[in-house]
Amino acid sequence: MNFTRWSARFPGTQRRAAARTEHAAAQAKRGEGAVPAARGGRADPGAERSAPADDHPADPTVSGTGTGTGPGTGTTPAQRTGVLTAVPSLDELSAREVLGRLPALVALVHGPEHRVAYVNDAYTAGFGARTPGAPAHEALPELGELGLLPLLDQVQRSGKPRTAKNRTAPGGGSSYTVTCTPVEFPKTGGTAPEAEAHHAGVLIHLADVTDHAEAVERLRASERRQREAAVTLQRSLLPQELEQPDDLRIAATYQPGGTEAAVGGDWYDVITLGAGRTALVIGDVMGRGVRAAAVMGQLRTAVRAYARLDLPPHEVLQLLDGLAAEIDASQIATCVYAVHDPNEGLLAYASAGHLPILVRDEHGTVRRAADPTGPPLGTGGWLHTSGTIALGPGSTAVLYTDGLVERRGEDIDEGVAALERALAGAQGTPTVICDRLMRALGVDADHDDDVAVMVLQQPARSGADAELFHNAALELLGGIEAAPRARAFAQGVLASWRFPVELCDLGVLAASELVANSLQHGTPPMRLRLRRTDRRLIIEVTDGDDHLPRRRRAEPADETGRGISIVATIASSWGSRRTPGGGKAVWCEFALPDR
Repeated sequence: MNFTRWSARFPGTQRRAAARTEHAAAQAKRGEGAVPAARGGRADPGAERSAPADDHPADPTVSGTGTGTGPGTGTTPAQRTGVLTAVPSLDELSAREVLGRLPALVALVHGPEHRVAYVNDAYTAGFGARTPGAPAHEALPELGELGLLPLLDQVQRSGKPRTAKNRTAPGGGSSYTVTCTPVEFPKTGGTAPEAEAHHAGVLIHLADVTDHAEAVERLRASERRQREAAVTLQRSLLPQELEQPDDLRIAATYQPGGTEAAVGGDWYDVITLGAGRTALVIGDVMGRGVRAAAVMGQLRTAVRAYARLDLPPHEVLQLLDGLAAEIDASQIATCVYAVHDPNEGLLAYASAGHLPILVRDEHGTVRRAADPTGPPLGTGGWLHTSGTIALGPGSTAVLYTDGLVERRGEDIDEGVAALERALAGAQGTPTVICDRLMRALGVDADHDDDVAVMVLQQPARSGADAELFHNAALELLGGIEAAPRARAFAQGVLASWRFPVELCDLGVLAASELVANSLQHGTPPMRLRLRRTDRRLIIEVTDGDDHLPRRRRAEPADETGRGISIVATIASSWGSRRTPGGGKAVWCEFALPDR
């Protein structure tokens, strides 16, 4: 370490340096002159006293504060020996010699046609010898290839220097950063206008930046490859094909940010839960690049696993919140998880810092899903709650990420209001509405943020299509005698829906087993619900007990425990869940034969 350099920062050092300067100035005023060079050596002290003060007059080129001869004192060997060396004047240097030794390419042109006055050796080595006096467009064709001739005219007219960066010669040659500086030649005669016209010139300085340009291009290529990898990862983690439930029509789109923006962590998913219910999720992981996409993939996988538990929306978010903190404590994510129940005509949802769901009813009125909204996932310490919003026949709902509505310099509520206006006038299928909303909000290939949009519709069916969707329900009252009434009800309803005999028999058996299980293990109120769609028959029994049944192997001597096993064997699928009011629902499905 250069201690002399850093010692000036220590307390008191600057004051001592100032004191030495004042002392030297006082000596000069008394006529003592500069301090002799031999003062720091071992010369005879008397020699200094015996020498006249005017024998060594002070030279202005010698610093009056030099008090030593060692390194770091600022004195030169000539000063230490008493011999002063004159510094050459800049006027004595030859401009031709200076320009000729520069490693950069230098050319000098003059006049309105930019006639060649001079090129240095580096220019000649790069482009070959040039004929003095010839116009630049003939003698310096490389300037035209680099697009510099208009720049020369501009510099000559304005009298101000201009710089052009990273100009590449045609054919993939070298790259140059060019600086054009106006110069004035000495006037040798002629009228004033002619003299000014012929003696105004431009000094052209070309710095070879090929290595720098190639390094920049390699960096850009690396960034493009990384972005392509992130986009590929992002798209591979998103659902390749959305599940299409019986009662909803769903479309979703994902638009990555423009080429200058890194890929984010926007994601969405559709999960069929059984019994006609559907889970819908959309989220946004904060951050950019492959890391955000990887975290997004882990959260999406976790959501699908938690959704299979058929939990209420707020409980799913509660589980996700703890998982997000474990995945990466520095990453947070927003998310909204919703469940559509066609029997209730409701969309139950919970939000973790995400933007509100928008719903347009059959009359064209757009509403925002109200609170509750909790903090983003990964923050911890918050109990999420669920809310509901009506989604009846003819309604359209939109779930989206902030890239759709957020703009620099604008409040995000203005973007949400613009989305509401666009949704109010958007008609057509979910796919068409997705495209129209993206265009209405100005999202294109150069958009600076990722955008994910999901549109779902509850169709308003009529005519022959409506005949394929039916509901029927029976309240199970009166204890054990409700079982035969339930079998008779199921038999009559399934026959009226014109199902094949085999399917009717299986449906009655499944309804009988589910009702018997509820009567034995459940508590009132109890209900049997039958529902058909164009693709399946759904049988569901609800009661007031929240103990969920499980399938188990019954021993030959057991008199009970076979009901759920029978249902699981004859049905396409079965499941159970807890209901919001306390209690449970046990259901099974039968796939209908193709029409």
